[in-house]
Amino acid sequence: MGKSRKEKIKDKLTFKYRFVVLNEDTFEERFSFKLNRLNAFVLGAVFSILLISLTIVFITLTPLKEYIQGYSSSELQKEATSLVYKVDSLNKALTVNDLYIENIQQVLKGEIKRVSFDKDSVLKQFQIEEIDFAPSSVDSMFREEVEQKDRFSVFQQAERNTDIVFTSPIKGEVTQLYDDQEKHLAVDIAVDEDTPVKAVADGTVIFKGFTADTGYVIILEHGQGFTSVYKHNASIFKEQGELVKSGEVIASAGSTGTFSTGAHLHFELWNDGYPVNPSNYISFE
Repeated sequence: MGKSRKEKIKDKLTFKYRFVVLNEDTFEERFSFKLNRLNAFVLGAVFSILLISLTIVFITLTPLKEYIQGYSSSELQKEATSLVYKVDSLNKALTVNDLYIENIQQVLKGEIKRVSFDKDSVLKQFQIEEIDFAPSSVDSMFREEVEQKDRFSVFQQAERNTDIVFTSPIKGEVTQLYDDQEKHLAVDIAVDEDTPVKAVADGTVIFKGFTADTGYVIILEHGQGFTSVYKHNASIFKEQGELVKSGEVIASAGSTGTFSTGAHLHFELWNDGYPVNPSNYISFE
């Protein structure tokens, strides 16, 4: 009875061959070993697996992996991580800067919301007996003594010595000086139409725009908390974010805005969020 197909395949795989190495001249047998097909397949498979494993380990543990698509160098990864942190920090700084500029714009446009406070309703709400807020005679004398020693307003207290050298923004006739009692927190200078308006110091343009009341307005931010404001311009030559030098032309004087009564420059100087008298820093003669 003949062998089955499986038995024939098994015989072929297990049939042993003798591998002999002979000396070509003397035909002397050097060495020999027996080998069948199954052993050859197993040894080949083991050798292939070892070769592939060693290749993978060699590539992953050496700089050669940088040449394989999908891998990146450690330095590139560190640089990318650093850039991500820098972008996040810049976004936060821009958010804070935008909020600061928005608040400055609201202050300059007079858009600050006032909160009404009713003392009587608050006292009634908390069921507290109304207190006599009238100052006593001793308190009145103390207040009068303090006022005599210090006559400066909150705005005047904001003025202080600075290392910044300010120059006049324009040459013309001063028609109205700074007067915090009259709520005129600027110096008005009458000039001819289209007279060049210059930056009073080195700075950055933080606002450029138009309002119905003050016309074309440009605002510069300087060092040490100073901000200069130029209103009623006929045109503006700089864009927001630009750096300007002291004495550089930034606009041309005009009479734009409903508050303007003629060609002039309405110039304001602010320090740490408070208006200060420009005449204390700049000679307008």
